[in-house]
Amino acid sequence: MELLFITLGGAIIGLIARYALPYRHAHGSVLVPAFGAGFAAALWVALTWVGLKWNGGWIWWITLIATAVLTVAVDLLLGALRTKGDERRLHRLTRSGVSSAGA
Repeated sequence: MELLFITLGGAIIGLIARYALPYRHAHGSVLVPAFGAGFAAALWVALTWVGLKWNGGWIWWITLIATAVLTVAVDLLLGALRTKGDERRLHRLTRSGVSSAGA
């Protein structure tokens, strides 16, 4: 049951990151919340394998804080990469369009 709660927490963190950060136009609406949910669940399981107890406070804090930090970083990185890629593609398309129109 705790795995379900932590996965939901990761999805909520992803939703907050999606709508609080500037690159929401650069990726799909479910990508960041899905990443947050998946990362939170995977980290929770890894921490239980390491030996942290599910009813202890540290596993909750570590999972939620790491999920928040990594989700923000991934959102900013993906948004920046996608925006730069779109700009390069637009430049390449408009440059090739101008050269073929002038010929």
